Amino acid sequence: MTKPPKIAKARGRAVTEWIGKTPDAKVPERVRLRILRRFEGKCYLTGILIADGQAFDLEDIRPLEEGGERRESNLAPVLRLPHEVKTAAERKRQAKADRIAKAAHGMRPAVKRPMQSAGFPPSEKTPREPKQALPPRRMFEEI
Repeated sequence: MTKPPKIAKARGRAVTEWIGKTPDAKVPERVRLRILRRFEGKCYLTGILIADGQAFDLEDIRPLEEGGERRESNLAPVLRLPHEVKTAAERKRQAKADRIAKAAHGMRPAVKRPMQSAGFPPSEKTPREPKQALPPRRMFEEI
């Protein structure tokens, strides 16, 4: 069995690299802090300094869909808004690539049909009485 690779020293000693057991494994807080320090507290996408207490995400430098792994050396800190924008663009690009690949291999997209049902039996409509208006309210009392 091979040992996990060592990464940069943290406070004077070598630390074993964290590797997630699954692609969506939660990154421990100690590892999040090491990653933030490795990037000197700056957002990987924008270069903006991440303020103390400001929420940030961890971005896969090489996306999992493209062969990246869920490991410490493949993660970078990013601010929430730029991360959402980048992720949405990646998903759109990946969906288009999938559609093109399916078309090239003769796979048809799923046909969207409205749901068929037997329907409801017709009901008798009874006229409703109009609601009565409320009496006017006094807004201010005169002294």
